[in-house]
This record gives sequence, C-alpha cells and structure tokens, in this order.
Amino acid sequence: MHLKSLTYLTVALFLLAACETVTTDEGGGQGTGELKVKRHGGKLITKPRAPATGFTITPGSGRDFVVNVGDRVFFGYDKSNVSADGRTQLEKQAAWLKRFGNVNVVIEGHADERGTREYNLGLGERRANSAKDFLIAIGISPNRIKVISYGKERPAALGHNEASWRQNRRAVTVVAGG
Repeated sequence: MHLKSLTYLTVALFLLAACETVTTDEGGGQGTGELKVKRHGGKLITKPRAPATGFTITPGSGRDFVVNVGDRVFFGYDKSNVSADGRTQLEKQAAWLKRFGNVNVVIEGHADERGTREYNLGLGERRANSAKDFLIAIGISPNRIKVISYGKERPAALGHNEASWRQNRRAVTVVAGG
C-alpha cells in the first residue's frame, strides 16, 4: 500500500510541475508569453500575451498557436456543446489554421474529476468532437484534425472545487509535432 501511495504522490507532483503558468495582470507592460487572466462582467477570460522582448516565436509553430491564438475552449458542467465564448475562440483557431494550411492538430477532450473514468472519457470525447465539428463547419479539413479524450486523467488544476473543475472542463487544441 505504501508503494501505491508513493506512486500517486509522484504522479501528482509530476502533473503539478507540468501545469502551465497563469498570471493575473490588469496593467500594461511587456508580456512574457503566459496567459493573461482578467475578470470581465463576472466571467473569467483568458487572453494570449505577447512574448517578452528578445524572444522569437516561429510563425506556424505550436508556441505561436498557444501565445497568439489560444488553445483552450471551456465547457459547462456535464456539457459538450460549444458556448458563445468557445465559438469565438474556435473562430480564432480556424483563422490561424487557414493561414497555416500545412499544420495538423489534435484536439484533446478533458473533464473534471467528478464522475466515473468511463463516463468522463466519453464526455471528453464529445467535447473534443464538438470542437472538431465546429472547426470543420467553418472550413477546416477534417483530415487535419484528430481527437483524443483524456477524461479526468490529465487535470489542468488539481483542486477539488468549482474553480479547479471549471479549468478542467475543456478541449485543448494541440499543434501536431510542434
């Protein structure tokens, strides 16, 4: 039993170390390439920030996509339909994908920790497919998009509260190979 607990602790520490940095910045100044989080009308929104001076981002790369477009679409509890905010984000992603027509993506579907493993794998798949279907509907070739579901296995936030669960109910578009 001790070995099992140690394994879980190691995995949790690995996931925590792999989490993306999110900053809150209401002022101006040079960006650092991290996501900028603001409250607008009571909603939590994310906005890509410009990279810090002296750093270059290769156009068409995965980093370009994350920093200049944004890779996440969030979903409501037990929902897989794309919200208005999600549609806006996917439209930005589609414009970028049209600009870089040689780039393929994988859309990862995720869920929060509530529910069974099997249910959340299905929910994550429905979320990823909703994002894929939206991109296809606005002109992205289905041959350029693959989907995978991680269910609740790869949380973005490790807390056991609504703020963490909200971050984990997502579809993440990842540039293949980059």
